[in-house]
Amino acid sequence: QQKDIIEEAHKEITDSIVYAKRIQSAILPPLRIVKEYLKNSFILYKPKDVVAGDFYWLEHLDSKILFAAADCTGHGVPGAMVSVVCNNALNRTVREYGLSDPGEILTKTRDIVIEEFAKSDEEVKDGMDIALCSINGNQLEYAGAHNPLWIVRKNATEIEEIKADKQPIGKFDKPTPYTTHRIKLNPGDAIYIFSDGYADQFGGEKGKKFKSASLKKLLLSLKDAPLEQHNQVLLNTFNNWKGDLEQIDDVCVIGVEV
Repeated sequence: QQKDIIEEAHKEITDSIVYAKRIQSAILPPLRIVKEYLKNSFILYKPKDVVAGDFYWLEHLDSKILFAAADCTGHGVPGAMVSVVCNNALNRTVREYGLSDPGEILTKTRDIVIEEFAKSDEEVKDGMDIALCSINGNQLEYAGAHNPLWIVRKNATEIEEIKADKQPIGKFDKPTPYTTHRIKLNPGDAIYIFSDGYADQFGGEKGKKFKSASLKKLLLSLKDAPLEQHNQVLLNTFNNWKGDLEQIDDVCVIGVEV
């Protein structure tokens, strides 16, 4: 009888989480829309659990294409709930307030997220790290909360890194406005934004983290390969590195070639 009760409870929980995935998937831009605005691009999205704290985001505003890779506190159901709040805050910032400068978007998004969580009687310290880009022709604008931007120039031998502001989208002791970096891109340049899940994955012979340096090497080794191949190579490399170990966090990597 106990076994039946446990199995029934497990089924109810699993069904709820699977349905929650459908709801969370609805906030993600469909890949056909991503391809419409970012023709030469890929998104590697690999949640740790059924639902995720990571999400990707895209919005088209006049001649600007805004897109982001976001990493909310936690993973699984709690992470997914935070992701819905943060996604909604991003949407409001652009649609209601009409902001298109990445730094201004992040600053306003932080205000909205803090305001939403302040409604709770309990103190909520959740929030997100994010890399947010805006492309208009060959002009790139970027702002980040903890998560950087990597650029692989056409004939480069190393990655150009634009560092993020060291403050999350959420409560912070001494918040300052987020910085907008402006970069001119040339044909053939590729840009990458991501959450920390890929680099933080344990694996290999010694069960150590993959690390950012290895990810940089991997992306540089792919600079002459078509961008649509990057997704599969990154996924295969990740799975081979992880081996039999558990995936420790959600993974989101976005690549765009100009």
